[in-house]
This record gives sequence, structure tokens and C-alpha cells, in this order.
Amino acid sequence: MFVDSHCHLDFPELAAQLPEILERMRGNHVAQALCVSVNLPDWPRLMELVRGHDNLWASVGVHPDYEDTPDPTVEQLVELAATPKVVAIGETGLDYYRLTGDLTWQRDRFRNHIRAARRTGKPLIIHTRSAAEDTLRIMEEEGAAEVGGVMHCFTESQAVADAAIAMNFHISFSGIVTFKNARELQEVARNIPLDQILIETDSPYLAPVPHRGKLNDPSKVIHVAEKIADLRGITVEAVAEASTKNFFNLFKDIQR
Repeated sequence: MFVDSHCHLDFPELAAQLPEILERMRGNHVAQALCVSVNLPDWPRLMELVRGHDNLWASVGVHPDYEDTPDPTVEQLVELAATPKVVAIGETGLDYYRLTGDLTWQRDRFRNHIRAARRTGKPLIIHTRSAAEDTLRIMEEEGAAEVGGVMHCFTESQAVADAAIAMNFHISFSGIVTFKNARELQEVARNIPLDQILIETDSPYLAPVPHRGKLNDPSKVIHVAEKIADLRGITVEAVAEASTKNFFNLFKDIQR
């Protein structure tokens, strides 16, 4: 059994073909998927989608790339996180690649998510791009280790992975790990403890080889597991078992 720890099934290009995607998931033994929030205006639509399916779950949060969207308060996040089927806070974090200038608002938003996670006891889903130093610093300052979580779609160095693991965070690999030019990332996937690994699609983006460049969906997470198994010299079944166990251990509110 596989799980997709991070996808966006509510995005229009996937929501329009949800029955077919769910069927493909069953065919590839992908039993569960976590549908991750990116902003609050679209969050009701996300919740409507997951409520209709026993194997779909949700988070609540505002992505750091969404500049022109309402910023959530700690109290809002805490209130929304109490909604049934919400199992995590995020995705949140920092992104200095897509946005430049004074990004104080991004750091403030990130701090609010960590504070809400500590209030609720729910794990964090963290996005970081070109901002690892500040991301780790804020995680430490705000006590993110108290709740832990996942560094999603990880593309950073071994040192960043080690620092995140030391704060009770899992490392989640997407289709990027299957790309030929992702050699440094592949070394991270080879070396980190198996009990800290998660797998994801981040669909509709980042389709893994052999589907690179095509629309991605949770059924394709099996290819991420296959690549990690190949890198580590273990069976795909071992990666599936470990990543699925890690998923349920982290997102404790999810029912099997």
C-alpha cells in the first residue's frame, strides 16, 4: 500500500477528473492522499472534496507564494483546524525564489502557522525554496519541534535534512527525485533514515519519470517509491511499508 502525503486534488485540472484519478489510485494501490490547502478562499472547496471520500484528508493553511490573499490569524487557523478531516497545518513556510523584496509578511505568516500548530497539536507541512536558513531559524525560534511535521517536496541539502530531522520533521520526496539532474537530492534520499521518509506527488505538478512533463496525480506516487528503492538497494515494498507507516504515525488523526 502506498500513500500520497501531498497533493492538490481540488485544483481544477484534477478535480475535473476525480473519479478517474481515484480509480487509478486503486489500480496502483495508493490507499490514502492528503489534499493540502494553499489559501483560505479556496479552502471550503477543498473540504467539500475530501468530505466525500473516506481516503482523502485535508490541511488548512496559506502557501508562502500567495501574496494577494487574506493572511490567517493564529485564531482562525486553530478554529479551522478543528474541522473533521483536517489533519495538519499548512502548507506554510518561506519562498525567496518566486517572490523578492521585503518578505517580512511571509515570515510573519509562517510564524502564525507554527503557533497554530502548537496550539492544536497538529503537524506542520512546510514549503521552503531558496530560504532554508531562515526557514530553519524560524522553526527553531517558534518551537516547531514540539509538533513536528514534514518538509514537503524536499530539494535541499543533506545538512538541511539533518537539521529538520533533529526538529522531529520527516523528509518528503516528490517526482523531482526521479529526475536525472537531481543527483544531490538522490544522495539525500539514499542516506536519511527510512523511518523519516515520506513520498508525495505535489500533483498536479512535478510528474515523476516516466511521466515527466505530463499532468501528475496521486496514482503516480509509486514511481517515487520505486526510485527511492533503487537508490537504497531495497525493495519497493519496503519503501511502501516504511513511508505508509511514517504517514500514519505523523498524521495521527487519519483513520486507516
